[in-house]
This record gives sequence, C-alpha cells and structure tokens, in this order.
Amino acid sequence: MRRLFLSDCQAGDIVEDVFVVANKQIAQGTNGKFYIKFFLSDKSSQLTARIWNASRDQFNALPETGFVKLRGRVENYQNNLQIIVEQFVIAEDGFDIGDLVPHTDKSIPEMQRRLRELLDSIQNRHLAALIDAYLSDVKLMEDFSRAPAAQSFHHAFLGGLLEHTLNAMEVADAAMRFYPGLNRDLVLAGLFLHDIAKTWELTYDTSFGYSDSGHLVGHLVKSAMWVEQKALAAEKVLGEKIPQPLIDTLQHIILSHHEKPEFGAAKVPATPEALFVSMIDNMDAKMMIAIQACRGEFGGSVAGDGNWTEYIKSMGGRLYRPDVAPSDPVETGPPIAREAKPPSKPVLNNPMFETAPLKKK
Repeated sequence: MRRLFLSDCQAGDIVEDVFVVANKQIAQGTNGKFYIKFFLSDKSSQLTARIWNASRDQFNALPETGFVKLRGRVENYQNNLQIIVEQFVIAEDGFDIGDLVPHTDKSIPEMQRRLRELLDSIQNRHLAALIDAYLSDVKLMEDFSRAPAAQSFHHAFLGGLLEHTLNAMEVADAAMRFYPGLNRDLVLAGLFLHDIAKTWELTYDTSFGYSDSGHLVGHLVKSAMWVEQKALAAEKVLGEKIPQPLIDTLQHIILSHHEKPEFGAAKVPATPEALFVSMIDNMDAKMMIAIQACRGEFGGSVAGDGNWTEYIKSMGGRLYRPDVAPSDPVETGPPIAREAKPPSKPVLNNPMFETAPLKKK
C-alpha cells in the first residue's frame, strides 16, 4: 500500500515510494552548481521535484518518463509544494500501476457499447461508411479507449477521451430534439471525431504529455487529415465516392470545434452543426473542471479552506464551492400532512385568464 499520495502531502512530509517521472531538465544555479528539475506524479496529483547539487550521471540515470522509487522531503516554495529528492532508483516491480496513473471509474466495455450504439444510428450511408472505417481500425479504437482527453485540462486520465466523447454525444443527442433543424448524423459524427487524433497527439504510457508530432501539428489538424484517409477506405467498401462536401463539412467541424483562433481553432464555426459541436464540447470539458474543483467529483480534490477555489485559468476566475441547496434527508416516519391550499381564483377582468365570454344575467 502507498505510504502517501501526492494530493495529501504537506510541507515537512517525507515521501518514500514509487512515482512517475516526466519532463526532466538539468540547469545551473546561481551558485554554479547543477540541479535537476522534473515532474513527479501519482494518480492523485503532480508536483515539481528537484535534485540539488546534481551530476550528469544522475541526470542520465533518471528516465525521460517512467517509474522511479525515491525518497524526498516536501517543501513549500513560493506558495507551491515541491519535493527535494535525496535518492532514487528505477522501479521495475513492487507497485500497483493503478496507484500511479489515473483511470476512469466507468466501464470501458459499456462505454464502447454505447458509443457504437449511437454511431450505428447514423442514417446517411456515406457518413455511416466513413465512420465504420474508423470503427474497423482495431489499433485506433484500442488507443481511443485508453487515451486521456488532455494532459491536465479535463478528463486527464486513462479512458478520458472515450468518456469525454461519449458524454458529449449523449448530451448532444438529448438536446438535439429542441433544435430540429440540426443534422443529427453530422453532429454525432463530428463529436466522435473532434478529438480522435489525441490518440496520436498525447503520450500516455506512464505519464501524460505531448509527442513531438503532437507539438508540431496538433490534434485538430491531424483529425481533419484522417477524414480524407478514412474516406478513401470507406469508398473501397462502399463502392462509390464519398461526396466532397460531406468530407469538407466534417473536416470543418473538427477544425472549428475550439471556437476561436485564440483558443486554437483553425476556423470559426460556420455551420449550425459546427457551432453546436463546439458548444457541447466546451460545456462537457468545463463542467468536468468545475464539478471536480468544487465538489471533488471525478477524482478531484477540494483541499484547502474557504468557499472559493483557487484561480482557474480556463474559467477566468475562481469558483464558489458550496452546494447551497442539498437534498433534504429522507423522512423515516409517517409523512407530514400539509393543509391543502384552495385553488386560486381566476382574474375575471383580464381576458388572458378567460376561457369563455362572461354571460350577462
């Protein structure tokens, strides 16, 4: 069993356990001596770690990303916790990976089944064939079911991409009945594909980060590129061309789902479906962050005093934590009889409340 999770650490604690190491760097301090800086994480949190008076041999011995058993002390530095590492060794066994890498608490097979059920309901034969080309790619679907949805922003856990995608599709499917002019097939397909290249953009074998290709190209562009590749595969099965306007429109949904260029969008949403996908995606991501920060759901932590969270960049401010209208406790005794209120009398002089003209006596 783990001695102490990072989310429970306080200044002065001694940690001696296995953690995930990532993003190591070596630098020279003002005193002329070298130090190593890197990230340490477990399933609960991530902290910065340092090794003072470090050598090049220590830097080379530390993995780029991997599991390390170490001993260190927790310190407070500029109002943030950090760990000063005293010694470390590569960890190959003797630990539970479930303690180190966060994972969805939902059933992967059940989410896969429901995702397939929604996608199988697509009626347009060209779009259905295109989507089936993705679903038939076994390796891609394995990665899709395992990848996080982000490095740290939202759904940052194994299975997070599948969970986020399915959440967004379920919300959209429930809301679309209020907007009958929307094309349901395009919305479902767009939400399924909007983040699919995060399977390629992110690294998630041990810790979460970005691949070099992910930094250089990004998931929006790559996801849009894959549409044309999968369209070619679908055409071979279907025996006819996938209409170019369909390909273009689906690519537009993907390229515009971040809404604005300053948020990373390559295009601004220019169709009702693209606008809808963008809003649903943003809502699911932000609600995950808000509920996590305020109520401790989804593996979040509400450590600290006070009614307000710390500043959350994606929200542009702090959030108010308390749930001021909790459910009342279930009554165990007989129900309390309440005096019935007499029905309200209609305002007879207002024609809005009249159901028939008044008769003169």
